[in-house]
Amino acid sequence: MSSLFDLTGKVALVTGGSKGLGKAMARGLVEAGADVAISSRNEAELNDALKQILAGTNRQGASFVADLSQRSESIRLAERVIERFGKIDILVNNAGSNIVSPIDAIKDADWDYILELNLSSAMALTRAVVPGMKSRKWGRIIHISSTFGFVSKEKRNVYSATKSGLLGMTRASSMDVGPFGITVNCIAPGPFLTDLPMSLLSETEKKAFSDHTSLNRWGQPDELKGPVVFLASEAAAYVTGTCIVVDGGYLAK
Repeated sequence: MSSLFDLTGKVALVTGGSKGLGKAMARGLVEAGADVAISSRNEAELNDALKQILAGTNRQGASFVADLSQRSESIRLAERVIERFGKIDILVNNAGSNIVSPIDAIKDADWDYILELNLSSAMALTRAVVPGMKSRKWGRIIHISSTFGFVSKEKRNVYSATKSGLLGMTRASSMDVGPFGITVNCIAPGPFLTDLPMSLLSETEKKAFSDHTSLNRWGQPDELKGPVVFLASEAAAYVTGTCIVVDGGYLAK
């Protein structure tokens, strides 16, 4: 059974891989046998994170500074990773952020920034890796959406729009690339203890989120290791065009 989850010989790119969910998922992929590339905008964070991700393994890794709010940097990131490793078998589009604002106060620059970072970079990177995946007749594309792709909260207009957009792109792309042995899926995390929600939410809001889950707690980043390894592996060879919700039962309520 364990061979179903063995990623030895595969190369994964995890965007936003220097901390939080991205770092945890990158570690999970390495533990399953993959070599890994991670990207973020912060070089110091990247270097430290890569050491932790590879610690105690014999896997190969590399980090790349890239601002995925710039289309040209998304395109260049894919090129650089392929130059370094020769291929990308597994793409985890995790980079993202949020700027909260009510609908009648959104600034064009903020909307365009989050749209590019959360959604358009995922398109650009997917577009860049698919030709190689097609030639190898194998590939795994995993977009990190959110429960806010299904439900939302006040002032989360651009965030919810992008996370819903990833769900739609997942369904369409899965049909484009399915005949070539490539799967496209989403993971939709619920409340997870990462820097982004911790910096945006008040203590009252944090408690409200945990109380709204069936498990009455926030998720730990390591709890995304299993879902991402599953979708990246042969165990999920017949899973495509769908979304795995990892939310502690948040949507159940």
